[in-house]
Amino acid sequence: MTQPRNAVGVGHARVEGRLKVTGQAGYAADHNIDGMLHAVIVDATVGRGRITGIDATRAQAQPGVVAVISHLNATRLTYRENPNSNHPPGERLQALQDDRVRFFGQPVAVAVAATLQQAQHAASLVTVAYAAEQPALGLGEGTPNAAESYARGDTTGALAAADVRMTMAYAPARTHHNPMEPHATVAQWDGDRVTVWDKTQWINATQAELASVFDIPRAQVRVVNPYVGGAFGSALRPWPHVIIAALAARMTRRPVKLVLTRRQLYFGTGYRPAYDYRITLGADRRGRLTAMEHTIRAETSSYEDFREAVTAAGESLYSMPNVRIDYRSVALDVNTPIWKRGPGPATAAFAIEVALDELAHRVGVDPVELRLRNEPEKDEGSGLPFSTRRLRECLTTGAREIGWQRRARPGTRRDGDWLIGIGMAAGNYHTVSAPAQARVRLNADGTAFVETASSDMGPGTYTSMTQVAADALGLTLDTVQMRLGDSLYPPTPPHGGSMTMASIGTAVLNGSDTVRRQAIDLAVKDRNSPLYGTAPDKIVVRAGRLTVRDQPGRADTYERLLARNNRDHLEAVGSYTPNDAGQRFSMSAYAATFAEVAVDASLGLIRIRKLVGVYDAGRIVNPRLAESQAIGGMVGGIGAALLEHTVTDVRDGRIVNANLADYLVPVNADVPDLKAVYLNGEDPHMVSLGVKGLGEVVHVGVAPAIANAVFNATGRRVRSLPITVEALQ
Repeated sequence: MTQPRNAVGVGHARVEGRLKVTGQAGYAADHNIDGMLHAVIVDATVGRGRITGIDATRAQAQPGVVAVISHLNATRLTYRENPNSNHPPGERLQALQDDRVRFFGQPVAVAVAATLQQAQHAASLVTVAYAAEQPALGLGEGTPNAAESYARGDTTGALAAADVRMTMAYAPARTHHNPMEPHATVAQWDGDRVTVWDKTQWINATQAELASVFDIPRAQVRVVNPYVGGAFGSALRPWPHVIIAALAARMTRRPVKLVLTRRQLYFGTGYRPAYDYRITLGADRRGRLTAMEHTIRAETSSYEDFREAVTAAGESLYSMPNVRIDYRSVALDVNTPIWKRGPGPATAAFAIEVALDELAHRVGVDPVELRLRNEPEKDEGSGLPFSTRRLRECLTTGAREIGWQRRARPGTRRDGDWLIGIGMAAGNYHTVSAPAQARVRLNADGTAFVETASSDMGPGTYTSMTQVAADALGLTLDTVQMRLGDSLYPPTPPHGGSMTMASIGTAVLNGSDTVRRQAIDLAVKDRNSPLYGTAPDKIVVRAGRLTVRDQPGRADTYERLLARNNRDHLEAVGSYTPNDAGQRFSMSAYAATFAEVAVDASLGLIRIRKLVGVYDAGRIVNPRLAESQAIGGMVGGIGAALLEHTVTDVRDGRIVNANLADYLVPVNADVPDLKAVYLNGEDPHMVSLGVKGLGEVVHVGVAPAIANAVFNATGRRVRSLPITVEALQ
């Protein structure tokens, strides 16, 4: 019999919420150890070149200073090849191992002292001399790497024959993650064993990287990270500061804490790269697409070739017989980028969805109708059928919710001094999963705990996993404890890419189902149990009570059952391995985002009045957490559309606005009425939970919807992000 669902699908509050709001949920930088030292990184002040000298004399003479470490005296590290650390192809930056400077802000030394203030002062006294060179910083200055290409049909011929042909260039800016919790690492050695408390979205990647760099077995590395104060992708790989903290701890033979400053986050961790995204499209006069050519350039570092899944939307989001894509990363003297919320599809959506809005205006077709006319019957990029695709319903539902019928011709609708516009955009994010494990233990007192190495950077993993386990075990939420963030727990994939619930949630479900079946098997074989001799499939468990279907009087409890059988617990390690559904179906979550904006006719100030997002994301495990995810994704989209961009000094690569005073992010006053709608349903093909993933797709399409609304309000088309007052003058 199917186990009843009482928790999954219900909007439960976060189980760890009280700990967080009362400050009891400790982050990496909150961890302290007796005798711990503090480390402060000295950053390069040139954008390219070599170090010709380091004078640490004054720093080392200061009270409390234990060491100043640089390439001149650092222990040589092995940096074995490590396929499990999530770094892109190339040669990863080797911390404090040579005299080369590859980007402004690169760590060139670290001061270690008894207190943070002493370490900060010592770092300020380290003098570094350079043989500086002019860095390559713009997409037009660097060396393009090999192309990633895709083609179907005859794009050149179709464009030449098209009734309508348009060429546009789009330029989304580089943006940074800016989580509230700064990146930090605390490292402690015990002989050849090291324990680190680290901000990370992938415990096992940090473990693997430390093992490879220090040439020790992975079993001798423990990584602990029970709580993460936001990350958005910035903690998906271990950065040089993690290695520096462990190196300093090993060389000083004392625990070391290293916390990046807000400024250092801008070059000490990754970012969403800037793009030059050019589109040439062909269509008939009714707006049916016949061809589209994408020429994409994106920044990466000179030492690693970072790329993201930016081509997928161009291959398959809309129906057209002819497509050509040329995607190249450009090697520059910058630090390596990293994935940021909605990586790839969010960038592609800005270019593609604004291009379609431009086409709709050109041919005089309603933008929603134009997308409906170009809906594919199958994934034309792979040739596979869709597992589920309800984008049509997302579009029509969103149009109804925003009041699409109120939309007027560009530049004609006013409210006093404000020009009013409504715009929309579609988007998708591929459904992915990866192998995962979870240990489930049912205790003799009728409580349970679940252990898995996954992080929780804020989407509510503690809560949603507890819901899955509670239903599968037949327990209430308050009797199940979720334990996350320790490499001693069973391994998991990265906490990102909207794969956590599909992967780890399925492992939790598998382990919990196994333990429940163990208990049922024990009961039906126990002569002293009221359930003795009952067919196992007739038994269900509710609130720790095992009963026979339709015979509630025949019951046992976990507590009595384990006590009678002298068992202090039942335990299983659940696992998940992806099936072949990804080879048989095209699998994505879909979104339609609608925006209403007001633009001051004289000043060009933009205010968002309303945002509506409609999502085809499969089963929603916790609507309350889903709402939080959607709000966060929309707010991030407002930032990308109107505020966020990195300003670089072209002389040396210094990031000018490396702080939260000058790098603008949305605040409460920028956030309008937000509404999220989730289509009821599930995707049954990949995992038994029926989920598709939600955290990424809620961000995809927000920025282009706002950009298209600004055009509808003003009649001015802006093809770069963010959309500034100057762009509307």
